[in-house]
Amino acid sequence: MSDLPRKAVTRTAKLAALPLGFAGRATWGLGKRIVGESAEIVGRELQQRTAEQLFKVLGELKGGAMKFGQALSVFESALPEEVAGPYRAALTKLQEAAPPMPTRTVHGVLAERLGEDWRELFAEFEDKPSAAASIGQVHRAVWHDGREVAVKVQYPGAGEALLSDLTQLSRFARLLGPLIPGMDIKPLIAELRDRVSEELDYGLEAQAQQVHAEEFEGDPDVMVPAVVHQCDQVLVTEWIDGIPLSEVIADGTQEQRDRAGQLLARFLFSGPARTGLLHADPHPGNFRLLPADPEGKGDWRLGVLDFGTVDRLPGGLPTPIGDSLRMTLDGDAEAVYELLRTEGFVKDSIELDPDAVLDYLVPIIEPAQVDEFTFSRGWMRSQAARIADPRSPAHQLGKQLNLPPAYLLIHRVTLSTIGVLCQLGATVRLREELEEWLPGFVPEDPDEYEEFLDEEEPAAEA
Repeated sequence: MSDLPRKAVTRTAKLAALPLGFAGRATWGLGKRIVGESAEIVGRELQQRTAEQLFKVLGELKGGAMKFGQALSVFESALPEEVAGPYRAALTKLQEAAPPMPTRTVHGVLAERLGEDWRELFAEFEDKPSAAASIGQVHRAVWHDGREVAVKVQYPGAGEALLSDLTQLSRFARLLGPLIPGMDIKPLIAELRDRVSEELDYGLEAQAQQVHAEEFEGDPDVMVPAVVHQCDQVLVTEWIDGIPLSEVIADGTQEQRDRAGQLLARFLFSGPARTGLLHADPHPGNFRLLPADPEGKGDWRLGVLDFGTVDRLPGGLPTPIGDSLRMTLDGDAEAVYELLRTEGFVKDSIELDPDAVLDYLVPIIEPAQVDEFTFSRGWMRSQAARIADPRSPAHQLGKQLNLPPAYLLIHRVTLSTIGVLCQLGATVRLREELEEWLPGFVPEDPDEYEEFLDEEEPAAEA
């Protein structure tokens, strides 16, 4: 029997307490306003108290609650520093760890899935998990052939907990909206829910990971551990050591931050082009910074873990993304508008000013306007504030744009990656990666590309 807190009444009670707490704090905030404190100060205090309770509850639960918390955690850089600071440590915990299931439960799953003689498959097996996440935990072991391996064991009842939590969270998604300015929480929860069956299927995960492991074998920049064995609820892969990206964010040198950021961007854009798959869970817990060789010499590489959620893109990233980005940089408002309308970003029933659309997009693509760009929490906050302010034209226009289903996961992965880059404070040559890997960004006609480069006006330094 698993100790995963998944009894419907228990889990629902914990999650249902969240909106009640939010309502209570809203009343508290109104009282503070009545006695004369400014709306801005009260709003930040309210946001901080809400966040503290939210992540306390999510951290106590595995399943969908923790999955949602991990997805949300990469956007903390959009929050004001005085709000984000006090609970950043709690967010980092969500990325790396959760209370483990009992040893007897782990042994029971292994006996059921690998056979009663499962211990013969391993020369060594550590009962204490090295990591625990939303639907499973990882144990370090030595395979019978001497290879160091990571053994991922799925929590019994994980699927039930995932669906139950995400359904419950979706009921009060609107109340969570103010937590991350400019972000619509409900589609995020819906998209996570749609991916549940894929993430629970370790067979699909093994296939996706092995495709990446084979493609990136011997790569100087990216390392993906190979799959050793897979069956229902158990996945065994080669073990990799390294510095978790959460530690680089907290204590890394600037050299490590910049290198990690560059490689993260490279993996994001090169992965679909090389494998036809997009790694769709880019939170810091899924990445490691490793030395280029066993002796620690040479440049750092990026170790990539957890392929439970991927977007299947046989032709790589859609060409219209590169086309629209290039045309936006070129200032061609009419062409950008027509492309967005064709792809379904602007519904037929809506008429927008092409120049206003261009003005909305240009600040977002600022990192692609220059040879290298320094991502920062300050830049992220300015973008979030610009889109979140109901009085701003950007907010009004953003509400009128539509996100077609085919682009939903790509959009979330891109935003999440940008969030991690801002947490790193990395200086990245993003344009270089776009030119190399993004279809449509470089015109097919070389003369047209030279003209595009010559005409472009670089933005001010970040």
